[in-house]
Amino acid sequence: MPVIDAHQHFWLYHPDKHGWINEDMAAIRRDFYPADLQPILQQQQIEGCIAVQADQTEAETDWLISLAANAAFIKGVVGWVDLRSAHIRERLEHYQQFPIVKGFRHILQGEDPAFMLQPDFLRGIKALQEFGLTYDILIYPRHFSAAVELVKQFPEQAFVIDHLAKPDIKNRELAEWKKGIEALAVFPNVYCKVSGMVTEADWHHWQPSDLFSYLDIVTNAFGMNRLLYGSDWPVCLVAASYERMMAPVKEYYSNFSATEQAALFGQNAAAFYHV
Repeated sequence: MPVIDAHQHFWLYHPDKHGWINEDMAAIRRDFYPADLQPILQQQQIEGCIAVQADQTEAETDWLISLAANAAFIKGVVGWVDLRSAHIRERLEHYQQFPIVKGFRHILQGEDPAFMLQPDFLRGIKALQEFGLTYDILIYPRHFSAAVELVKQFPEQAFVIDHLAKPDIKNRELAEWKKGIEALAVFPNVYCKVSGMVTEADWHHWQPSDLFSYLDIVTNAFGMNRLLYGSDWPVCLVAASYERMMAPVKEYYSNFSATEQAALFGQNAAAFYHV
């Protein structure tokens, strides 16, 4: 069963560029390269990963492409491009020459919910659909209504929700998040990453059981063929080592069939990202 980590990052840390990495996140205030991740993946018997943008520039996309050219375990890149640009098709044509680029992401979690429904942004999503590229939806629960309106307009576009849409696990907020995630799961072209949970929990006191109610809901909502395992390494390191982060996910799904586990831990990612 080849395992794929469907969500991780690399970066050259700079305080101006990575202002979101605050003092509480001192553990990740440094550079992270493929050489830092590869031994961890080998230890966990993970064959490959999807490298996702953390900076909103084409230079970031180009850097991830260059890293992947020298690290065969990077199976795909989710880059950044200005989806609102009048020249979006030209930029996507440019990136077509790099098959490692599987899709794109804009960091919607920092935007007003209405941002994703602007005509120029919608034009960009339409272009992704035409080019057969994926889109990662990074949002908070406050964005649910807008996200539903977005995906409703593009039934042929492959979407994946990052980090379960970042529920407030620390404060055990479940009810409103449940409504929103179930509303998105109605659309068969929308997938969800089982990732980033420990970062939304109490970093210093979380327990595996804190995560299980959220896993119950996404598993029931999406089924096992639309869930992708991801680590969100190195961001997860603020709350847990890679092994400790992955352990409750393995525990929760340990009683599922071998076929279902293979889907979650690799096959769904390979199919979604055309690996």
